[in-house]
Amino acid sequence: MNENKIRDLLNTGSLRKRSIDMERIRSMIKSAETTVKIAKNIALNEESATLIFRELYEAIRQLGESKWWLEGYEPYGLGSHSLALDILKDFDIRNKIKLNHLDRFKKIRHDANYRGMIVSVSQAKEMLEFWNDCGIEILKLLRS
Repeated sequence: MNENKIRDLLNTGSLRKRSIDMERIRSMIKSAETTVKIAKNIALNEESATLIFRELYEAIRQLGESKWWLEGYEPYGLGSHSLALDILKDFDIRNKIKLNHLDRFKKIRHDANYRGMIVSVSQAKEMLEFWNDCGIEILKLLRS
């Protein structure tokens, strides 16, 4: 994320300056990893699709927050999910084009959480594929 964008986010209060807290960062990364491990062990069907999708989304969002903390910032308030996802787009990964799905995933998760929409099995499968194609690589980059 470029300096001008960060300055704007700081000025609007969407981003707060933070000291780099390696313990917190490790904890968020570990939490994301554990969440994914458990979610992937749940049999995917019509009843579990929403739960699996939401948990994988949450893990991906935590990786974004971890990246912000590594940069010395914390997303704050309304729009913090978007910021956590947007910073993931800065990663140079093999399937970088798939990072463009993050905005749609955010909308699906929002509709499931706040509008009672049911996530389909195919949407949950897409999120699982996203994790396998992008999440694992982002996780490795954050750990290094």
